[in-house]
Amino acid sequence: MGREDIDPDSSRKFGRTQLLQAAEKGYGGIVKLQLGQRNVDPDIPDMSNGQTPLSWAAENGHEGIVRLLLERKDVNPNCSDTCRRTPLLLAAEYGHEGVVKLQLGRKNVHPDTIGKSYGRTPLSWAAGKGHEGTVKLLLGRKEVNSNTCDSRCGRTPLEPATNNRPDRIVALLQARCSRPIQ
Repeated sequence: MGREDIDPDSSRKFGRTQLLQAAEKGYGGIVKLQLGQRNVDPDIPDMSNGQTPLSWAAENGHEGIVRLLLERKDVNPNCSDTCRRTPLLLAAEYGHEGVVKLQLGRKNVHPDTIGKSYGRTPLSWAAGKGHEGTVKLLLGRKEVNSNTCDSRCGRTPLEPATNNRPDRIVALLQARCSRPIQ
């Protein structure tokens, strides 16, 4: 129960609410308090690049905060920032395997969304950065197309993985590419 005279969605510089700042920094207790406010909007993006509290928590690997946010029906797990990066894409790019797993556990998450920056999917980012566990999680979803080409260079996830030499990831992708896509 919060005070009615305090607006939990008020923002400071760059349109960053208290909830967004706490989610970015990993302050789980503050996030929990903010989410307990009756009139809080947990999906307000910042004004600088359009990231929501879920996006910031996912990018920074704050599993507990991601879990709290995903439990709410009023949080869009597919929200994208100004570069069309979803929370899943950010977590995959930075190799936050636990956060990726949490997001994939929500049925309405789109695991194959292409971001504007380099036109890459979460799988492409994870493979190129050598995040084997994240690659395995993504390949476990039938909606993930391992042959999707990025929009900038026309590369599938296999090419950035090959360039960075994580042999086990290359083997995973080659095995998936040899199966027909459903």
